[in-house]
Amino acid sequence: MSYKVKLDIFEGPLDLLLFLIRKNEIDIYDIPIVTIAQQYVDYLELMKSLNLEIAGEFLVMAATLIHLKSRALLPQQDDDLGAEEGPDPLEELRRQLIEYQKYKDAAVVLREKDILEKDVFTRSYYEDKLVAGDAGLEIEELSLFDLLSALQNILKKGGNSNALMEVTAEQISVKDKITWLLEMLKEKNNVTFESLFASFTNKVEIVSTFLALLELIKLQAVRVLQQAAFGTIFIYSIEDNQKTIEALSDAVDEFN
Repeated sequence: MSYKVKLDIFEGPLDLLLFLIRKNEIDIYDIPIVTIAQQYVDYLELMKSLNLEIAGEFLVMAATLIHLKSRALLPQQDDDLGAEEGPDPLEELRRQLIEYQKYKDAAVVLREKDILEKDVFTRSYYEDKLVAGDAGLEIEELSLFDLLSALQNILKKGGNSNALMEVTAEQISVKDKITWLLEMLKEKNNVTFESLFASFTNKVEIVSTFLALLELIKLQAVRVLQQAAFGTIFIYSIEDNQKTIEALSDAVDEFN
């Protein structure tokens, strides 16, 4: 039986494209579609290998990017430049990305304004721990794509960058990994992402640990923070973790 992970924290295809643009330090007005299309498909393949549920709009975007990639790779005659009817699909995609980025930026401003209007100026427990001695650095809550990128790096370091196997319930015990992670965080309060995989040498162990982490994020048992873009990832247990462990004692039984 295949092990499926259902995530409420799933971002959409535009979020993935914006993540790739940020990761590659690309100008949104000058997107190298061949590179971005290939990386987008690679991320989808990684998600499929992990049995993460992929919404239909991700596949629609993949088809659009592959079409744009094929157009970019094929030699085009001058007579064909205006042959296609309607707007240029690449320009339309760029417009969507710019509008979506404006929407996300506005959401951040509104959230910060709401906090100021409530006269709340305190920093969270997690931020205090993370920025101790490093004042002025921005704290980021990570997306699923940040975590997938970090997982790719772990697999490459271990020589496991090839396609992953299909993860099955017989091969792994996500329940055991969840318990292991919670106990580790109970003792240390926080760990780095890389340290979770330091003692593992095979893909089954790496994948099961990663899936366990995603489950804990979904269940709001941990927070995953980063001090700088693509920097060290820190995993924190939610405060009053003992209650979390008790609440999860029954829930984790369904993972196997």
